[in-house]
Amino acid sequence: MTRFAAPIAEQIWDMKYRLKDADGGALDQSVEDTWRRIARALASVEKDAKGYEEKFYNALEDFKYLPAGRITAGAGTDRTVTLFNCFVMGTVPDSMGGIFDMLKEAALTMQQGGGIGYDFSTIRPKGAPVAGVAADASGPLSFMDVWDAMCRTIMSAGSRRGAMMATMRCDHPDVEQFIAAKADSARLRMFNLSVLVTDPFMEAVKADGPWELQFDGKVYHTVQARDLWNKIMKATYDYAEPGVIFIDRINKANNLNYCETIAATNPCGEQPLPPYGACLLGSINMARLVSNPFTAEAEISDEALDDLVATAVRMMDNVVDASKFPLEQQRLEAQNKRRIGLGVTGLADALLMKGLKYGSPEAAAQTEIWLKRIARASYLASVELAKEKGAFPLFDADKYLASGNMMQMDDDVREAIRTHGIRNALVTSIAPTGTISLYAGNVSSGIEPVFAYSYTRKVLQKDGSRTEEEVVDYAVQMYRDLHGADAELPDYFVNAQTLEPLAHVRMQAAAQKWIDSSISKTINCPEDISFEAFKEVYMEAYDSGCKGCTTYRPNDVTGSVLSVSESAEKTPAETPELAEEAAGGDVIYMSEPLDRPEHLEGNTYKLKWPDSEHAIYLTINDIVVGGHRRPFEVFINSKNMEHYAWTLALTRMISAVFRRGGDVSFVVEELKAVFDPRGGAWVKGKYIPSILAAIGGVIETHLVSTGFLEGEGMGLKADPTAKVVGLDAPRGKACPSCGQFSMMMVEGCMTCSSCGHSKCG
Repeated sequence: MTRFAAPIAEQIWDMKYRLKDADGGALDQSVEDTWRRIARALASVEKDAKGYEEKFYNALEDFKYLPAGRITAGAGTDRTVTLFNCFVMGTVPDSMGGIFDMLKEAALTMQQGGGIGYDFSTIRPKGAPVAGVAADASGPLSFMDVWDAMCRTIMSAGSRRGAMMATMRCDHPDVEQFIAAKADSARLRMFNLSVLVTDPFMEAVKADGPWELQFDGKVYHTVQARDLWNKIMKATYDYAEPGVIFIDRINKANNLNYCETIAATNPCGEQPLPPYGACLLGSINMARLVSNPFTAEAEISDEALDDLVATAVRMMDNVVDASKFPLEQQRLEAQNKRRIGLGVTGLADALLMKGLKYGSPEAAAQTEIWLKRIARASYLASVELAKEKGAFPLFDADKYLASGNMMQMDDDVREAIRTHGIRNALVTSIAPTGTISLYAGNVSSGIEPVFAYSYTRKVLQKDGSRTEEEVVDYAVQMYRDLHGADAELPDYFVNAQTLEPLAHVRMQAAAQKWIDSSISKTINCPEDISFEAFKEVYMEAYDSGCKGCTTYRPNDVTGSVLSVSESAEKTPAETPELAEEAAGGDVIYMSEPLDRPEHLEGNTYKLKWPDSEHAIYLTINDIVVGGHRRPFEVFINSKNMEHYAWTLALTRMISAVFRRGGDVSFVVEELKAVFDPRGGAWVKGKYIPSILAAIGGVIETHLVSTGFLEGEGMGLKADPTAKVVGLDAPRGKACPSCGQFSMMMVEGCMTCSSCGHSKCG
């Protein structure tokens, strides 16, 4: 008997969480070994280590409690990794030396596997004078480009690439440039962006009043608040970024507002944190706790839930002592406040098992009941820990009970805290659970609705072939098991694609009421939603008490799992270079490189890099296929012999990629993102981070001029060597890990439904 409810669960465990040696040999022989490894590691800080190991194992067993991925993968190993998921770095100083000190700290944190957040509002705006050097400031976005390039070079522990969140206040003079940054798809690819929106700004938006953009007491511009709001809305309508964080609400609702101020969040937004703040995450799997599912007697036992929550809180508190930290400041911050973020996953599945339609008032009411129960149980468990081990060092009973969520908590919980203290300053948060929800049998993620009842997943086999398997939602599979494989699903089964946006907001608001920190949630909007209706979603999120809002509207820029690319003009029969057709909406690439014709059309470009003695010359030749020009080869030449080796290597590698066909626009994106630690240069009024990035820009200019790309920073215009088949099949953007066209926005993060790859780690 396998513990896994679906093949994808075992595959995710093997790829992401199973402990292996350096040669790939399995050290965890079974998932039970993984649970045992985690339980033993987290119990090691207890006096009764053996007793708590068994209690912790029982909580992990059958995926009832799901520690976040970094704990599952890293606990009980000898790897130098952090078990914390979320970090917000120190306040960025408005000085060159201070900025690059912060860059170093970010690199060290991501090297150990942490995702980080930064507030770039503290850097003076572009054009502001820089004392002592007779120059103007380049502004925060230029330094964000440096951070972005650094992040690309860091492969964090467990093959997790670092993820970053950048925030900027709505009154910073460069906020309009920040809002528009993602219009260039090749820029800031490693960042999620969010605007810190204040209550006075929202009041000015509603009143259509003026809004001052200022820095260090100086007003640079005055704009209409509603115009600025519309710019934020239009950018996220078109590009799915920036997100919106209601920062005043976050600080007002913070249990620690008497000793900290928050200005940034972790990459997915569920964890607002102070400078050097750190938080670890875990989730109660609600789908595993429902007894008598799909009957009138379906319920979650209060006693069972309380017991599981208490065990989870103790395990998470132990992580604070068991984990390594990239920086000493992070260790001190974590130990002084002992923040934890216990949340849920499988909530939508649990609601289905009770016959409730996600997004309905009844489902929202049930969600609020469950999450209040979890909040109470978490606080009381932390009080018990305080009795045994002491309160968090910065605890002050009067100030704590007069702050944040404590103001609305039940009197018996408040009295227990006043009498005994509390071990963990904040206890609840709802994190992205995309990968761990697959690991738990494809339960619904976090508090999201079921994304899809089922989909077909292509699995790469060891011999290079691909097989297909159906991936079915946990609750849907359970319903089928009870009522037959062909049973029609009841009306209360809804998914993310059919749910109206305001129903998403209703669920987020219901959950937020009893969550200390915040919630990672994506509000799916239909492609044809009007701009006015789209703006209404954000205003409703603000008015209903949410701490932030992230939406995803599928379109040509963001990609969509519900749309497919247009068919090419030529069919495979007319274009023999194409490989055989494959099902599932895949792009069909050439099976062999094209032969080089005797004559090619091309252009030669001169690139003069500042401070370089010799220019670089790029020749780009094109081939015509199906009546369209597409790049075929590149020649890069320079008289500077220092450039010889890498220009020759680039010539060969880029040409080899071009000759394979398909969408090769990623070559431009990758080159443009290369960062030279010695510094870039200003070329024609634009900062270019390296000479390689400049080469990427030249190639992009050529591809735009020949009609291969739509425009600068934009995607493929037409690919005559590709054909889309299966026009009725769901299709998303290509996954950078497995190559399948199955990337989808889940909980504010692009996630692959095929292999579990996540932009946010």
